Amino acid sequence: MILERILFQNEACLVINKHKGEAVEGAKEGIINLPKEISAAYNKKFKLIEAVNRLDVPVTGCALFALNNDALVFLNNAFTKENAKVKKQYWAVIEKPVTLPPKSGELTHWIEVNPKINKSFAHNTEKAGYKKASLKYRITGEGDNYLFAEIELLSGRHHQIRAQLAAIGFYIKGDLKYGAKRSEKGGGIRLHARSLVFPDPSDINLSDTNPSEKVKKISVTAEPPESDNLWKAFPISPEL
Repeated sequence: MILERILFQNEACLVINKHKGEAVEGAKEGIINLPKEISAAYNKKFKLIEAVNRLDVPVTGCALFALNNDALVFLNNAFTKENAKVKKQYWAVIEKPVTLPPKSGELTHWIEVNPKINKSFAHNTEKAGYKKASLKYRITGEGDNYLFAEIELLSGRHHQIRAQLAAIGFYIKGDLKYGAKRSEKGGGIRLHARSLVFPDPSDINLSDTNPSEKVKKISVTAEPPESDNLWKAFPISPEL
């Protein structure tokens, strides 16, 4: 049931625990159109259901939707400014590399997007047309075959986490497009939008593009939709 997956909802926005195989926008044939499913579940109550953080189809977790045009403009602005008003944390299960990198760090690359193959490439040097991308990661656990990593996304680029991790030899379990050895049973990849913190559009004057720090924050956390042994083994650590 869609409504059972709603993590937060008010008159301006909602957050749902997205499942793999669902598209938050531009659903192609054979892919579940999540906004359409949400609209039907609410009996078409909302005139607008527009994605703000655009999770990839195989990714799970906190998906934020604006429910009116003013909220959409405000939230898009808040996410684009890459400031402390928005915090995006992910969990990733990574194929264990032969040589382990540092346990934590901050990655900065310049992202090139190839729309023909729907893939991004992370480069170490700036070039016209590339977009700067940054994230923080921390290895929170290690098994025989996998590493567990928490990621704080500091910007929002196309396939950013997948491309940046691949650039340092971190391949997300099941992500064949970005170097994983094998696919996940049942599809999807082991990348989960664990939590999201953002300013509440209903608590401000939406014409103010730089609201004060006193604005109410919405904080949501999503459990992995498929609670199997691998996700259950994910070590939970203090915030980044």
